[in-house]
Amino acid sequence: MTNAGYLPPSPGFYPSSKFRSMTFNQGFRNLWGPSHQAINNDALAIWLDRTSGSGFKSVKPFRSGYFGASIKLQPVYTAGVITAFYLSNNEAHPGFHDEVDIEFLGTTFGKPYTLQTNVYIRGSGDGKIIGREMKFHLWTAKGTIP
Repeated sequence: MTNAGYLPPSPGFYPSSKFRSMTFNQGFRNLWGPSHQAINNDALAIWLDRTSGSGFKSVKPFRSGYFGASIKLQPVYTAGVITAFYLSNNEAHPGFHDEVDIEFLGTTFGKPYTLQTNVYIRGSGDGKIIGREMKFHLWTAKGTIP
């Protein structure tokens, strides 16, 4: 992990002194695909192959806070694969939940990734979804977002 992980994420934001930081093993658990996860220096690496991918979730719910992820995208053919980071309160409000998604949609050789963001209010179970989806065509085809 670099020092950037310990600096304030944006001007004017300083983490509360009430809460202590925790290691990945203390704060998160495997959701599926444990054979596709490895922890090294308190950073989790997850990967996809022809058989499975992987996912994880926080151990405790959060009401608010700063959430971040450092994601390295593959520079190869990934059409049909979505790499995502999302916040959801589905377990607390099934069928009537809120959600914020940040998704990198798969791509083909030499083409830039598309970043799709979704914000949903009141879930997807009642047919009255309130939300917004936006797509951004990124400027890089290298698989890393600076």
